Amino acid sequence: MSKIAIIGATGRAGSQLMEEALRRGHSVTAIARNTAKIGERTGVTCKQLDVLDSEALTAAVDGHDVVISAAHFATVSADKIVAPLKAAGVKRLLVVGGAGSLLLPDNSRVIDSDGFPEEYLAEATAGALFLDVLRKEQDLDWTFLSPSAEFVETARTGQFRLGKDHLMFDAAGRSWISFADYAIAMIDEVEAPQFSGTRFTVGY
Repeated sequence: MSKIAIIGATGRAGSQLMEEALRRGHSVTAIARNTAKIGERTGVTCKQLDVLDSEALTAAVDGHDVVISAAHFATVSADKIVAPLKAAGVKRLLVVGGAGSLLLPDNSRVIDSDGFPEEYLAEATAGALFLDVLRKEQDLDWTFLSPSAEFVETARTGQFRLGKDHLMFDAAGRSWISFADYAIAMIDEVEAPQFSGTRFTVGY
């Protein structure tokens, strides 16, 4: 059993990560601006704070085996996560990534493709910068997990494929993954690391 802190635990990705971690018997510290919706849960300690408060975040993650960040990139840059973890002595960081920095078959980035949705551009750009910062990181054992192009709220199946830096497509040409199956891939990485110091992706 690991002691896992999840930043952004009330979001769509964060909440599924919490459920998957609890399902496997891990201890979870749920970190969010408002943790009221979580309520009293066996195995969960809630920490209500602003993630941009570095001292509060350092205190919240102290003593954890791993921190998973599901924070929005456009509002929380890499240094706002990395510095508090280092101050707390936490060695391992897993990040809920974005698909924008993944590569297309021609090795261009998804974010640079024609028709990339304007409404996702700021978040995707910030996510790519976050990954760039991690790739220069020497002290943390980090992993960045990018979902497929469509991140959807469908059933947990346990059936998916893993990739590296290229956007994945299913047999019908669709690029997608559910939050629940994404969470399986992330907690698998917590339990049996395969992608330390790198990025990987998951899709059907």
